[in-house]
Amino acid sequence: MNLGIVAAFAYGILAIVGGVIGYIQATSRVSLLSGSISGLLLILAAYFQLQGQTWGAILAVLVTAVLVVFFAFRLAKTRKFMPAGLMTILGMLALAVMMNQFVALR
Repeated sequence: MNLGIVAAFAYGILAIVGGVIGYIQATSRVSLLSGSISGLLLILAAYFQLQGQTWGAILAVLVTAVLVVFFAFRLAKTRKFMPAGLMTILGMLALAVMMNQFVALR
């Protein structure tokens, strides 16, 4: 198991937990739904990478990149570190690890 798989799995779990917290604190169904969908996609991508499917890495990079862009725009709009700033920073770290592993596989 490489670090790209771990990063996809960890960021997926973080997205799900963040969606649940957003729902609990603000009763935001959008947070719950988007966090659950993106988190499950990342966990599935990690699983498929473990099974040797290269498209799992591509899926993980795409989902993480979309989340980073979304949270970066949200951070610019709200100027609040939580949760947008934290998710942007952690997403960029996860994306860097995934891209490093992706390039190393090629």
